[in-house]
Amino acid sequence: MKIKAIADRIFVRLEPEAEKTSGGVLLVSDIPEPRTVGVVESVGGQVKGIKPGDRVLFHVFDELETPVKDVVAVRENSILGVLCDD
Repeated sequence: MKIKAIADRIFVRLEPEAEKTSGGVLLVSDIPEPRTVGVVESVGGQVKGIKPGDRVLFHVFDELETPVKDVVAVRENSILGVLCDD
């Protein structure tokens, strides 16, 4: 299923939860941490400066679940920044 954003909405595919640390320690938790990083799937027409494919950090409780697995909707003002590999 594809989903198209409108207005100031952005659809973000959440990154998978880390199961191991960079040192190889297995992470086990009964309470999963909220995921706040993902890759932009679609942006509405009013969104400026963010495009599909950008890896973004968004405010932890501003997302809205969608019918698409691991995709959430956020408003443009909930995006805290675009993550760069530089």
